Amino acid sequence: MSVEVLDGATIRDFVEDESSFNGTVEGRFAALDANNDGLLSYSEMAREIESIRLVDTHFGVDEVTTPPEELRQLHGSLFAQFDRDGNGAVDLEEFRSETKEMLLAVANGLGFLPVQMVLEEGSLLKTAVDRESSKIASP
Repeated sequence: MSVEVLDGATIRDFVEDESSFNGTVEGRFAALDANNDGLLSYSEMAREIESIRLVDTHFGVDEVTTPPEELRQLHGSLFAQFDRDGNGAVDLEEFRSETKEMLLAVANGLGFLPVQMVLEEGSLLKTAVDRESSKIASP
């Protein structure tokens, strides 16, 4: 994990760079596709979905517990966002399309004011920041 500064433009530029974005998404998809069938089942995406902080604990100030059934419903609804045709599996195009929409939503939410965020190594947001940093470092 690292603390990084980013804004909506950094994320938007990453998504609009088709080569970089598609390569990153394809790599993430391949890493999740445990049985190499070209489709992601819920169980293959579960760890990734569960790692997203859908419900926060108010930064550790208040101890908030979310009932397990509510978390399962949230995770299931997130999987359904990716599974656009409702067949119970996510193909690469569905994964790419939903990932793009989610990243653009984050970009729109951030706007143009830079913010500091704690990002996990290998995350899509960290990849966007690293890509931007490498553009600045190499003239």
